[in-house]
Amino acid sequence: MWVCSGSPLVAEICAGAGLDWLLVDAEHSPNGLESILAQLQAVRGYPVQVLVRPPVNDAVLIKQYLDLGVQNLLVPMVHSVTDAEAAVAATRYPPAGVRGVGSALARAARWNRVPDYLTTAASTISVTVQIESTEAVVAVEDILAVDGVDAIFVGPSDLAASMGLLGQQEHDDVQTAVVHCLAAANRAGKPAGVNAFSPATANGYLDAGARFILVGADVALLARGSEALAAAFVPASGDDLPGTGASDGGISDSSTTPSY
Repeated sequence: MWVCSGSPLVAEICAGAGLDWLLVDAEHSPNGLESILAQLQAVRGYPVQVLVRPPVNDAVLIKQYLDLGVQNLLVPMVHSVTDAEAAVAATRYPPAGVRGVGSALARAARWNRVPDYLTTAASTISVTVQIESTEAVVAVEDILAVDGVDAIFVGPSDLAASMGLLGQQEHDDVQTAVVHCLAAANRAGKPAGVNAFSPATANGYLDAGARFILVGADVALLARGSEALAAAFVPASGDDLPGTGASDGGISDSSTTPSY
């Protein structure tokens, strides 16, 4: 499942749920270096794999994530072989890549307590690249062939948008493109994952060869669960609720327009 709240407590709750893996997201969530570090520490004691998605395929940011101790990266918006090669290079020390050397200062090396970290670090890191555009779907076989790309993950929402089908990730054309990518990954002998909150769609992608899948998000579960409580216990008009008027010290009415 997605872990998007930025909360180490929520991440730990999710880590103890019995799920196989979590995705700590920093592309569409309020996660910075400090909150990612705290979540890595919070989930460390649980038998769950953790992927972390940076907001952009950037060597400097990826370097910081790796130094924090991130070992499984999900790199977004990889549209081409060049993008995939850049993602891999960001995880390798020179001469194999461009990762800056700072292991003496880094949690990843336990502050130089891990013997031979500089020579073994690459073997401890997985790189999953995200296929989420028509350009990437066309190039998927070549992207899969990039040395150091361990897996692909298909993002149907952005893929749908790139196909002119914004908000229609269940569209037949989108699903056909996703299945095409899953099949390409299976032929290449590399795992492929996909995001699918609909149980029917998720099961369909699993049947089509997806090896890992995202089927929920912490913030979505909280939003839908709290809405269900409101629907069950709050009258539609609110008129019959005691203590809701501003005049009697209750909760005052507010505009339906969100304020930030």
